[in-house]
Order: sequence, then C-alpha cells, then structure tokens
Amino acid sequence: MSRVFIIAEAGVNHNGSIELAKKLIDKASEAGADAVKFQSFKAEKLVTKNARKAEYQEVTTGKQENQFEMIKKLELDYEKHEELINYCKHKNIMFLSSPFDLQSIDLLNRLGLEIFKIPSGEITNLPYLRKIGSLKKKVILSTGMSTLGDIEKALKILKDCGTTDITVLHCNTEYPTPMNDVNLLAMNIIKDAFKIEIGYSDHTLGIEIPIAAVALGATVIEKHFTLDKTMEGPDHRASLEPEELKKMVRCIRNIELALGDGIKKLTESEKKNINIARKSIVAGRDIKKGEVFTETNLAIKRPGDGISPMRWDEVMGKIANRDFREDELIHI
Repeated sequence: MSRVFIIAEAGVNHNGSIELAKKLIDKASEAGADAVKFQSFKAEKLVTKNARKAEYQEVTTGKQENQFEMIKKLELDYEKHEELINYCKHKNIMFLSSPFDLQSIDLLNRLGLEIFKIPSGEITNLPYLRKIGSLKKKVILSTGMSTLGDIEKALKILKDCGTTDITVLHCNTEYPTPMNDVNLLAMNIIKDAFKIEIGYSDHTLGIEIPIAAVALGATVIEKHFTLDKTMEGPDHRASLEPEELKKMVRCIRNIELALGDGIKKLTESEKKNINIARKSIVAGRDIKKGEVFTETNLAIKRPGDGISPMRWDEVMGKIANRDFREDELIHI
C-alpha cells in the first residue's frame, strides 16, 4: 500500500503562544508525522458574540466565558502563520491549517498552502466550499456529524468548482469519542459510495482506533496532540501527548509494512523454515530391499527435505530399491 499521510493535529493546543506552537511542531517532527496542522480563523468571522460552547468545551474550560471569548485568545495572525510555516520548513514537516472562514481561506492561499483541510463543521457551508473548490488544490474533507447525503452534496460542490483531488475522512466530533460511536466501518462505506480516497480523523482516547483505520484502508490519519493533557484549553484532554503520538506513528508504519501487497506467496524470511516445519515420507520401521511400501511400513515425519506427503498415493505399492532404516527418508 502507499504510505499513510499522518497529520499531527496541533489545532489550538498552542493556547495562542507562538513558543508553544513551535514546541508542538518540534514534537510532531520528532514523532515522524508527515504534517502538523493548526486552525486558522478570525473569531469575529467564525462565531457570534454570544455563541455557547460545546459541552466538552464547558467541561475543559468552564462556563465563565462564551465560545467567542474562548477562541478569540487562540487566533493566529498572518505573521504568526508565516513564522510557523518557516519553522516547519526548518523542521522538515509540512504545515497545514484548517480555515474556518472565507478570510482565512484567502490567508492560507496567499501563504501557498497546497492542501486545504476542511473541518467537519464547514461541510454544509456552501460559500465556503465553493471558495475552496475554486482554488483547485488538494482537499482533505472531514465528515463528522454528517450523513452520506451531506458528503455527496459537499463533494459535488467541490468538484463542480474544479477540485478533483479529494480525500474524505470519516470522523466523529465528540471529544473524546465513545468507542461505540466510532463506527469505523463507515469509512469504507464512504469509499465504496463515492469511489474516493478515504481516511480517518480521530477523537477517541488512545491510539488503537487510528491504527485499526489504517488496517482497514485509511490513507490519511489525523490525530490531536498536545504537550501536556493537563494544560488549560478546550482540546488538551482528548489529545495525545508526545510519546503517545510517537508510538502511534510507529505502529502505523508497522501496519503499512505488515499489510503488504495482498499476494499470498512464500516470503524470503520463511524459506529457511520449509524443511524444518514440513514433513516427508520416511520409513516407519526397518524396511528390506524388495518390500512393498504400505501404510504399515511408512510414516510421515519432519524434516521436509524428502518426498512430500502430497505424493503418498504415488509411493504406495512401490518396491523398496534398497534397505531403509527406521526414520530414514524414502527414495523411489
């Protein structure tokens, strides 16, 4: 299979600090991720002044402030974007960011991003989809809270605007996602329905679900990570810490190797075991020259460097052309 594209989702786990953002880039690069992704937005363009938080955000950041107040502190301006892009180049990892408004799409386009990641919340945003579709860049589309009908409509909009290189990520937007709501098999339903590349954006605790997604055929994996789960902020608790991220990447790379090409064949590593593990036709007792080979004087035992037991019927009834001692390989 082709190499899985692993996105380490920093999101807003930088807490508005360029220094923390750079540390997140460091850890994503060290873990071996292909890209580190942030979020681009202007609070005034994203939410109303009195929009309430999601339930999980109230749990992680309290109820004292509303959603606007919470995310306003997490904005990254043009200069910070540029600084982080340059830092990613220095660390040899791709910079990505999800735009959450039309102005942020323009910002990321001016900065030269070649891949646009559409977050789940924008899948029903017609002007947004048209704007990204018109850029004709590679698109990764998350589908949390969506039906197949929602996905179909979004894909049609993107394609009608000229975008053809699209990967769809199965996703659940609850933080953290309960295991019984993951519905991982839906990923391949999406693939079959739209004949499209698929992947998985994960919000479960731990690393086993994205690893399972790769085994099921995901070509892109996105996973939130943080420097410390105990930090203040909306997404830290449902994120991986650096060592967990590193382990997830390592496991995914192992799964890539283990999946192979699907052709059942003898591998180089196991060739040396054929004669040890397989069996041959041997003398079940001492046999004199001229005796007839029968089921009573022959046996099947290891090693496998003699006549294969698959030729048992061929050997039955043949005449011994010499004496054979018990356990000696039979020759005809």
